[in-house]
Amino acid sequence: MAGRDKNNANLMHLIKRMHGVVENTDIGKQRQSQDHIGALLGGGRDVLTKDLDIPRRERGEDCIHAEVNYVNRPHTKKHIILYCHGGGYSTGSSLYARTLTGKLAMAAGMDVLSFDYRLAPEHPYPAAVEDALCVWDDLMLQGYGAGDVIVAGDSAGGNLALALALSLKEQERFLPGALVLLSPWTDLTSSGRSYTAKAEIDPVLNASYLEEMIANYAGGQDLTDPMISPLFGDFAGFPPTYIQVGGNEILLDDSTALYRRMLKAGVAAKLDIFKGMWHVFQMSPFKNAHEAMDQVAAFLYDIFG
Repeated sequence: MAGRDKNNANLMHLIKRMHGVVENTDIGKQRQSQDHIGALLGGGRDVLTKDLDIPRRERGEDCIHAEVNYVNRPHTKKHIILYCHGGGYSTGSSLYARTLTGKLAMAAGMDVLSFDYRLAPEHPYPAAVEDALCVWDDLMLQGYGAGDVIVAGDSAGGNLALALALSLKEQERFLPGALVLLSPWTDLTSSGRSYTAKAEIDPVLNASYLEEMIANYAGGQDLTDPMISPLFGDFAGFPPTYIQVGGNEILLDDSTALYRRMLKAGVAAKLDIFKGMWHVFQMSPFKNAHEAMDQVAAFLYDIFG
């Protein structure tokens, strides 16, 4: 047991050093570093990528860049995964997300569409939510039914996935067929006990980083607004939802509290806590990351067959 604890401590130290490569005070350099990691670790021979430009029809502005990751073999076209990347709403991209979308496409055997929503601080709330709705509308125009779309996301992307679903519900529109949330950032008020209880062992996130991201994205806003902190939303009528979270992350309670609220609202929600894992560990090139994606695939197969 002592040897296992030591190995886990060494792994946490390694992950912290790796994360330090992209956690730079210069947001521009951080974005570049993340894209480099995505290009280096994402995709592969078995996953192909197709670029898209999605027009902002209502606003008459420039297009949203998006890409579809898909497996290089016969696979289902009936369903599609709409993926919202993480990065605290200030960094991240569809290129960086390939470390996740490639694994997801392989495991689920579905196309995975990720998109480059506008980032803070240049474009604070509600820019990202507006862009997510724009991409959703484009999928509907392509002929997908709402129930054919799985909305997924990691960290801030999990926040955005929930905000998108809440927006659709507010507009009395049909909701996605399912939600998949990886270490979702659901509570920008930081009320969970894990923010302090896990502070010493979380190798990826810390309070000062989150405070900066909150200021960039939602400075001066009401942080209890469900479109900013989806934890406080009304989940009645929500689709089946699968949540994965690491046991060593300060956002642990963002997931456990969301799970409890969803169950109370009658949602068919499932939560898996991965002991010893860190924030969005599924991004790492390790066996347990692929196994977690296989569990996502199993969840989706149970729903869609």
